[in-house]
Amino acid sequence: MKLIVGLGNPGAKYARNRHNIGFMAVERMAADHDFGPWKSKHQGSISEGRFGSARAVLLRPETFMNKSGDSVAAAMRFYKIEPEDVVALHDELDLAPGKVKFKMGGGHAGHNGLRSIHSHLGPEYGRVRLGIGHPGHKDRVAGYVLNDFAKAEADWLDDVLRGVSDGAPMLAAGDAAKFMNAVSLRTAPPRPSTGTKGPQKTTPPPSEERPTASDERSAMQKLMDRFK
Repeated sequence: MKLIVGLGNPGAKYARNRHNIGFMAVERMAADHDFGPWKSKHQGSISEGRFGSARAVLLRPETFMNKSGDSVAAAMRFYKIEPEDVVALHDELDLAPGKVKFKMGGGHAGHNGLRSIHSHLGPEYGRVRLGIGHPGHKDRVAGYVLNDFAKAEADWLDDVLRGVSDGAPMLAAGDAAKFMNAVSLRTAPPRPSTGTKGPQKTTPPPSEERPTASDERSAMQKLMDRFK
């Protein structure tokens, strides 16, 4: 069984923040795959269900971002889940908007939610990094992540959420490669082939030069002709 954790902050004022893209992702999974209703448990909200034959628990910690690990650890103890069966979905400043990467293990890169999870689990859990881009200067980061997504970002955000939901069964099965393929089909679909080639550019044949008539006059005749 997998514990799939979406990171964010609880409450309506944070619901559309960039920092809450993890919440948005697990909410889309629950809706698309007919998971059970959200229930308040383990210092968060959970929704239980199956991706095919694989049972999974979706978790939204409601401890605020910097205490996310408290909720994750409580759910792990209850369901007897090991760190390698935990996957956290979170906003990622170091990826361009709309980019998604899967990573197993590694550091927390200063992300407060991951830092808190690290303190309870260590680093050996999975994470889905959901790119939101960087505001350009570290002093602007807090305001940037705690602001809502702009209307102009709606299309790529919807593609990411749909792609992550499409790939959720593969994520629950532990197949990161197939998960990323499912995401890519939404975020970077292949261009359709028309099956025809465009007009071919042809090089015109070189023009034929007219043969020059041979001059059969004698040298004396040529000289005389010049002075006529």
